[in-house]
Order: sequence, then C-alpha cells, then structure tokens
Amino acid sequence: MPHTPTTEPTDQQASPAQLRRVTLAGSLGVFVEFFDYGIYGFLAPIIATVFFAGQGSTAALLMTYGVFALTFFFRPLGGFVLGYLADRIGRRAVLVFALTLMTGATTAIGLLPGYNTIGIAAPILLLCMRIAQGFSAGGEVASAMSFVGEHSPAHRRGFLMSWTQVGSFTALLTGTLLAMCLNSALSEQAMQAWGWRVPFLLAAPLGIVGYYIRARLHDTPNFTKLQESDTVAANPIRETFAEKGNLRNLALAIGIPVLNSSGYYVLFTYMPTYLSKELKFNQVQGLTVTAVSLVVIAVSIPLAAKLSDRIGRRPVLMTSAIGLVILAYPCFWLMTQGSVIASVLGAVVMALFYSGHAGIIHAVLVEMFPTRVRNTAYSIGYNISTAVFGGAAPLVLTALISATGDPAIPAYYVILTALGTGVSVLLARETARSSLTDK
Repeated sequence: MPHTPTTEPTDQQASPAQLRRVTLAGSLGVFVEFFDYGIYGFLAPIIATVFFAGQGSTAALLMTYGVFALTFFFRPLGGFVLGYLADRIGRRAVLVFALTLMTGATTAIGLLPGYNTIGIAAPILLLCMRIAQGFSAGGEVASAMSFVGEHSPAHRRGFLMSWTQVGSFTALLTGTLLAMCLNSALSEQAMQAWGWRVPFLLAAPLGIVGYYIRARLHDTPNFTKLQESDTVAANPIRETFAEKGNLRNLALAIGIPVLNSSGYYVLFTYMPTYLSKELKFNQVQGLTVTAVSLVVIAVSIPLAAKLSDRIGRRPVLMTSAIGLVILAYPCFWLMTQGSVIASVLGAVVMALFYSGHAGIIHAVLVEMFPTRVRNTAYSIGYNISTAVFGGAAPLVLTALISATGDPAIPAYYVILTALGTGVSVLLARETARSSLTDK
C-alpha cells in the first residue's frame, strides 16, 4: 500500500546549490570505486594472463576472480574502522581518506609489473592493492550515502541519494567502454604489454578532482549537531550492538541488500566475461548488451527513487524482488539463444526491475539507523552482505558453470538473492520521509 505519513519532516534547509555540491562530492568517490569494478571485470581475461601466466585459461580466470572475491572480505573490516571513525570524527574526514586510499590503490595496479617480470610477487602485489581498495570501499559507500542523505530534505531524500547510484552505474559503463575502446584500438600484444594499464591510471586524475571537492565541504548538519551538543557516540560499535533496535535493523541491513550484490556483481561486473566466455559473444556484441542495460538502469534509478519518495520504499523494493524472481530465468534464457537483440531484451528487463532496488537501497539503510551510529551500523550490515553475496559471485559462478556446464547458473543466483531481499523487506518497517534528526 502507498506510504502516507502524517507529517513530512524536512531535516535540512540546504540550498539547491549546496545540495548539488554535496551530491557531486558523494558521487565522485563511488564513481572511482565502481569505475575500478567495471575495468577489472571487463579486463579480467587480460589480467589473468598478465598476473597468472602459465596457468590454464580457466584456472587463471578463477584466480583473477579469487583475488576479486578475497578483497571483499576486507570490506567489513573497512566498514568497522572507517564507519567507527565517521561516527566519531565526522563523515567528511572519512570521505577524504577513503577516496585517497582508493585512488592510490587503483592507480598502483596500473603500475604493477606482471608475472613474467617479477614472478609470484606480481599476483601478491595485485592482491595487496585490491585489499586496500576493499578496505577503503568498506567505509566509502556508507559515508558517501550518509553524507548525501543527512543533507537531503526528507521528502526528496531517495531521489537525491539516487544520483550517487547513477554515478556508480555510469562508472561501470565508462570503465567498460574505455576498456572496450582500448581492446579495439590495440593489438592483443599491446593490450597485454601496456594497454590494460591505462584505465587504472586514469583513476589518479579522477581521485584528485574528488579530493578537491570533498575537502572543501563542511560536515553534515546531523553530525555537527551531535558535536555541538557533545552527544557523539563514545564507542559506536559497542552502541550498535548494545541497542536491541539496532541489532534488528543490523540483521535487516544484511538481508535487504543481497539483491544489490547479485545485481552489481552478476548482472553488470560479471556480465562481459559471461557473455564472451560462456556464451561466445564477440567483444562488440558483449559490449552492446552490457552498455544498453547500464544506460537503461542509469535512467531508471532516479525514477524508481522518486516513486519511492511518494509511495514508500517497501512497495518499490518488493516489486523489484518479485519481478526478478519471476523473470530472471527467462531473461538469462534469452541470452543463451545467441541473438544480440534477444540478449539486449533480457538484460534490459532485468535492469528495469533491478533499478527498483538499486535506486533506493541506500536510502533505506541511511533511514534505518540513528545518527550516532549510522555509519558504523550501515557499514557493518551492508559490507557483510556485499562480501558474502557480491564479491564472491563471479568466482562461484565461473566455477559452477565450469563444473556443471549450465549457463543458467547466474539466473539461479539472482533468484536466490531476490528471494532473500523479499523476505527481509517483509520484515522491515517503512522508512520513507522519516526524519533523520529524530534518530
């Protein structure tokens, strides 16, 4: 049923210009994070050759995705540490630090020698840089989303926060397009020698711009009020686990985003490799399918978020989950038919339904927790969910398809995560238009 609150509290009175700056500042770090995911996913076969030379193609690809998966288990650690700091010293300081670490690690990957140059040290250094990225990303998302959400008026919070999500999918599209252009322009030898490095090195100027914008902003009104009243949590982690209401919401913060994990890391990050390796699409065909679906979801996300501001978060989330439970298998079946048009149709349908989840999941998580522990609790729940159901997905799916020969394995995974999200949403309370200053 539509959400019809008796009041429409507005937490902040920020000017439109200030809201634009805040949204841009939050989006840039998320852009850098998902730009890396896009290029890593698209370039995975080349990275496998460069860093795991001498292995069979499937084994090297599994190792490449293994590095991708392992780093996600450092996201909860980053969430603990950086979420704690964001609730203790402020959102802005953590945003600046996380972006600096993330940018440095991504750029460093572009400078690493390959296996043929330094041997086993190459994949070890790759793993170290990915761990640094995972740690920084663990604090980046919650801090960026809280930063935008705590500045936003309650009746437009979902819509304004959704632009940060648009930035993440735009980053995936940008990374994929850039990697594809390089692949088309350069020979296979040139790509393996130096071409694959270019997208990673571009993280440096992007990060510098983001640092400049973030460093010039003030912290959120919500956190500033805690500082002025001397009510900042002394130990946000302990307070998160001490409050019964926080514990319940923490469990939901793990369950509700599971569809978010399969969406990012199955429908988009893993998709280029799935289309080329499993379905034997050529690079242009694979890019077409992935790019069209990314454009569709980037356009749809603000519309879904705006709808959730009007009728509530739960109806939109449930529609997304139910739609993907019903349609994921038929959509992946369309992809296996070998037709680009059929594959685009399947990917677009999934992107449309997934936008109902991606557009508002972070608004829901921001609205679930009080300001004193928002970053800590949000980071812990979201990053545990992402580590378990997201980062390992490409590795698990590649292994399962290799073992079973069933190209529909990704569809089963999407259905499973959609069911998990749907059950969690049923247990959750409506949060749309809630006042963050009252928490």
